[in-house]
Amino acid sequence: MTPRTTRQLFDLSGKTALITGGSRGLGLQMAHALGEAGAKIMLSSRKADDLEQAAAELQSAGIDARWIAADCSKEEDTRRLADETLQRMGAIDILVNNAGASWGAPAESHPVEAWDKVMNLNVRGYFILSQHVANGYMIPKKTGRIINIASIAGLNGNPPEMQTLAYNTSKTAVIGFTRTLAAEWGKYNINVNAICPGFFMTKMAAGLIKSLGEEKMASHAPLGRLGDDEDLKGLTLLYASDAGKHITGQWLAVDGGVSVVLGA
Repeated sequence: MTPRTTRQLFDLSGKTALITGGSRGLGLQMAHALGEAGAKIMLSSRKADDLEQAAAELQSAGIDARWIAADCSKEEDTRRLADETLQRMGAIDILVNNAGASWGAPAESHPVEAWDKVMNLNVRGYFILSQHVANGYMIPKKTGRIINIASIAGLNGNPPEMQTLAYNTSKTAVIGFTRTLAAEWGKYNINVNAICPGFFMTKMAAGLIKSLGEEKMASHAPLGRLGDDEDLKGLTLLYASDAGKHITGQWLAVDGGVSVVLGA
């Protein structure tokens, strides 16, 4: 076989991607990355208004984008999302598990119901959707890419002022889930990898960043800044495309070097 060019390896023309938590922030950034490379995009989150606006933004950029409102903390809704996507799009070649929740509280008084809320969405939801998409499309077709969004919060403990025990625990679980699933599903030619973002000024992280101080947070990174609106694009496309076809079971931090300083 004649080796393909780099441009050909990164081309996603004819592919379909489902992105949860895709109506804003990191999810929408990744949707742009995959759509700009030629993939058709299905966005999902809980709020129809946000999804409609996000899909319109993608469409204005020349991307084939649609949306389905679903709550991935609920099993029935998660399965409906997969089934409806397959019905409407005919394929799910790329699954980006990005929907997530966090909760701030001291460990000694962390509410159990808040722990369950974070775990149900950040871990259980990833498992249910990955399993359903794999059984419904990827395993029969013997192909697929699953990208799980973890976090550098899953690599280390936190400074005492960052009281996010459930979130950190869930993101450590996502890394283990990624590695184990990759080992099991390699025989189906399904690649499973994780991204560990550092601090980006997303809606979920904005409150924490502002309370700790944006300049202070940026100063902890060797590159001296927070993540921006394009910093996840390259890695997302690598994992999703044939350029990364021999990469599976891996995680990579996109954090300006914070995890190098803290240790991983």
